[in-house]
Amino acid sequence: MIHAPAPSEFSDYIVFVDETGDHGMASVNQDFPLFGLAFCVFSKPDYSERVTPALRRLKLATFGHEMVILHEHDIRKKAGALARLSREPREAFLQSLNGLIEAAPFTLIAVIIDKRALRPLPVEANPYHLALLFGLERVFRLLSECGQSGRLTHVVVEARGKREDLELELEFRRICEGANDLGRALPLQLVVAGQACQFRRSATGRHGRSTGRAVRTASRPAQPRPGHPAGQILAGAGRAMRGLRLETLSWKKRRATGKSQ
Repeated sequence: MIHAPAPSEFSDYIVFVDETGDHGMASVNQDFPLFGLAFCVFSKPDYSERVTPALRRLKLATFGHEMVILHEHDIRKKAGALARLSREPREAFLQSLNGLIEAAPFTLIAVIIDKRALRPLPVEANPYHLALLFGLERVFRLLSECGQSGRLTHVVVEARGKREDLELELEFRRICEGANDLGRALPLQLVVAGQACQFRRSATGRHGRSTGRAVRTASRPAQPRPGHPAGQILAGAGRAMRGLRLETLSWKKRRATGKSQ
């Protein structure tokens, strides 16, 4: 007989992760040479009692059912289910979705990797694994501040493919077993899910891409699109750029001393 863990074994929080950009190093797109992971940390009561019911109500009011998959690409390009809406209801839906995300009670941890900075390194670098390392360290620090350091927290990512999921699981396990700058095991458990986590797809994906664009703008000044809603929702672009520089140097130092092996 399988016994369910006592409620106290699980933390009061859940984490959803989404990516932006291409993590491959064979070629680097100079128009967007960044790869990023966004970690959305929710308290479970907020997620189950406030966020997901609000999203279901919005879907039901807009589409008549809640089975619509909200891909970040479809939101940006007005494709998929959004393409079947006329202009006025589509804009009303996007405005309501932006308001829902802006009002949602969650903490965003975004890690942006400039792949151009990794190419000169004399070690093999995987942007996804590097972003995962930095993100999980900071997720654990946040959870510790919330009194959750001794309880198991689930980290949900979307399935990408059999090989990719296996590589992610191995790297996740390696980091959580102690290959991190904290020098300790992290009570985090990976959950590879399908496309059912809709708030994560819409909120985390939009924030990840917006953070990447903000960092790209800071590194090569350009005219931002005025009034872009995702950019308005995301705050702290300057802080994100400064954090990127510090993290890159920190990783170089760690790999040179072997601390993350």
